[in-house]
Amino acid sequence: MATSRRTFLGLVGGGALAAGLAACGSSGPKTTPGSTTGAAAGTGTTYWYLTGQPQEAIRDAQAKRFNDANSGSQIKTTKFQNDAFKAKIKTAIGAGQGPTLIWGWGGGGLKAYVDAGQVEDLTDWFGQNGDLKNSIFPSAFGAATVGGKIYAMPVETVTPIVLFYDKRSFEKIGAEPPQSWGDIMDLVPKFNDKGIAPFSLGGQSRWTNMMWLEFLFDRIGGSEVFQSIYEGKKDGWSDPSALKALDEMQKLIKANGFIKGFSSITADSNADQALLYTGKAAMMLHGAWTYGNMKASGKDFVTGGHLGYMNFPPVDGGKGDPTDTVGNPGQYLSISSKASQADKDNAKKFLANNTLDDASIDAWVKSGNIAVAKSSKDKLSSITDKNDAAWLNFVYDTSANAKTFAQSWDQALSPTQAETLLDNIAKLFQLSISPQQFADNMNAVIGQ
Repeated sequence: MATSRRTFLGLVGGGALAAGLAACGSSGPKTTPGSTTGAAAGTGTTYWYLTGQPQEAIRDAQAKRFNDANSGSQIKTTKFQNDAFKAKIKTAIGAGQGPTLIWGWGGGGLKAYVDAGQVEDLTDWFGQNGDLKNSIFPSAFGAATVGGKIYAMPVETVTPIVLFYDKRSFEKIGAEPPQSWGDIMDLVPKFNDKGIAPFSLGGQSRWTNMMWLEFLFDRIGGSEVFQSIYEGKKDGWSDPSALKALDEMQKLIKANGFIKGFSSITADSNADQALLYTGKAAMMLHGAWTYGNMKASGKDFVTGGHLGYMNFPPVDGGKGDPTDTVGNPGQYLSISSKASQADKDNAKKFLANNTLDDASIDAWVKSGNIAVAKSSKDKLSSITDKNDAAWLNFVYDTSANAKTFAQSWDQALSPTQAETLLDNIAKLFQLSISPQQFADNMNAVIGQ
């Protein structure tokens, strides 16, 4: 199965080392021994999560460790394939029949639960458990926070978007990797003159285009530009920095910055990755989960040391912090506000003791991921492959040092806004609408 963002977001791998990290989940639901399919509120402490290895096995082990240590207060787990989970969880929570522990992606989905009064405010609990909060990357709390209050615990793994490049292509034109947006624009004609596409892009998938705007908005205007949009500020998409970012994006497209025919290339097929590792494109902006496939499918591209990577460079004169990143700052566990007090207490004990404990962090790192915990760094010395070790250290440093780790826009926004966004991004990249038209179309759904 191809490792795509869809399977990544559904099964939450990160895909750093294993080619098949985002494995297909079996049809759900299925339960662990002693649990009941569809376990709901009122049947004890319940926890629903996704199938798919190696994530499923790590979650299974977390629940087992808790149950082994707490014979009188067990957690019953139910596992679902991605699409089944998404359908079931919304319906169950809406009917007051959801699990005690609610697994999710934070952002827009979490905000919907908060607005409906379905999840516990954990702000005071984190205040009382300062060591636990301080053990987690600070930037991961952004997607767990609504209206200044924390409603979920960041768990599992971090996966930033990365600017990958082919060192061989840069050698062919005698240039260094870009240190600014100006450098990117200067490199475009040089690569085109050599018959190398400056950037690979699977534009048919739409969300791949979105990654470019996420970084340009941040680097030009700072993290507050999208934060205002997320908070529903009227005409937030018309911020001067946003319009400049949209304009710069179209300048790169008009300059032939992307592979010819990018709008018909899909990311799910990994065709965009193949363009990079076969030398047809010099650079690619993509998720860290692509590393595993490029290592497995790219012959000696990774093992031979030809793959380079970096955080997205600053824009000259921009307000953004160059340490900022975007992507997936973690996965998130909330506690149902409808659960009994005993089950809420049990769930909090599980969060504190079994989600980012030493065994969990060790398992995530061995699976080729960086856990959303500062102590992940301590585990990296056990990685013997020098390329993998360098890569995981880069992912750790990027995630740990980010002043802001913004969640992917289509996860941060409501489903209505996200679909309108993806539709308009496709049009923007096809040059069929102007930056102002893009902003107008998005302002029309802001806050919905």
